[in-house]
Amino acid sequence: MAVENGPSAGEYIGHHLTHLQNKPPAGIVDFGVFNLDSLFWAILLGVLGCYVLWLAARKATSGVPGRFQAAAELLVELVDNQAKSIVHNAESRKFVAPLALTVFVWIFLMNAMDLLPVDLLPLIWELIFSAAGHDPHHAYMRVVPTADLSSSMGLSLSVLIICIYYCVKIKGLGGWLHELFTAPFGNHFLLYPFNFAMQIIEFVAKTVSHGMRLFGNMYAGELIFLLLALMGGAISMSFTGIALAIGHVVAGTVWAIFHILIITLQAFVFMMLTLVYVGQAHDHH
Repeated sequence: MAVENGPSAGEYIGHHLTHLQNKPPAGIVDFGVFNLDSLFWAILLGVLGCYVLWLAARKATSGVPGRFQAAAELLVELVDNQAKSIVHNAESRKFVAPLALTVFVWIFLMNAMDLLPVDLLPLIWELIFSAAGHDPHHAYMRVVPTADLSSSMGLSLSVLIICIYYCVKIKGLGGWLHELFTAPFGNHFLLYPFNFAMQIIEFVAKTVSHGMRLFGNMYAGELIFLLLALMGGAISMSFTGIALAIGHVVAGTVWAIFHILIITLQAFVFMMLTLVYVGQAHDHH
């Protein structure tokens, strides 16, 4: 597109949307395939997020707080207030509130990778891959873990497991199983199959929508950045090329600023839904 023998627009986007994997998938669903790039960046950003939170706690003082401490205290207070309003069990909040804070910071950092230039880290990886003697055309690297469906669904499945844990802990195994068959339509043996079906549908719907909402928004954002990058690749000295260059800068700047709101909002929504689902696990029907 920009140079002779360079990739077409479709090839460029397809390359950027291909994961670095341990092996080619055998089908549409293959649980033996791991997206190594998503795992690497998710773990790295998780460690970074924990370090930032640890650093904030370590540097906290009783005097006049600095900007970093003030921001950390504001975030902790925000999450703690939300946890208190949703999860009324004080003992559960000792785990749930820090969990919600960690979820917010971790997802925010993973989402924020979308603000990096789309070709920066893939180009660095391509140089490393080529220097190691491999074909640079197969140097795949996606750097936004939340734009990977397996990562987003993995997060939502983790929330589901925590919810089931609290269902059993708060209600007891027998109480939870009784609720599965008696709510929402009532305690009658003819209604047991319908109650159980509704409960399973509820768990599945909440889990799928929880992960898909995060994935869909971040995947769309990543795709728009790729399309904007294609505008920059079409720069030339013609009128159309100059117009594309101006459009690339203006549209890219506007979308990046708007995307800051999206990455923050998606992290906040995922955190809030985590609190809501855990809070619902404490409710008796």
